[in-house]
Amino acid sequence: MDSVAKVLILAGIGLALFGILLYFGSRFGYFGLGRLPGDIRIERDSLRFFFPITTSIVVSVILSALLYLLSRFRG
Repeated sequence: MDSVAKVLILAGIGLALFGILLYFGSRFGYFGLGRLPGDIRIERDSLRFFFPITTSIVVSVILSALLYLLSRFRG
């Protein structure tokens, strides 16, 4: 049970840091999340469709790399 608690605490801290980064990053700069080449955006009179395929892939690769590094350091 201790290992599950540690993982949940680390995940919560990581999400909080990510949220803070996005909050202040949107005020001071441009991260480009959601506006990468390959993200599908269709805007018409009565229709708005947005599918961030490239952003999803980038976030997935970053999270996979972080989880891989965490698993290597755990044991």
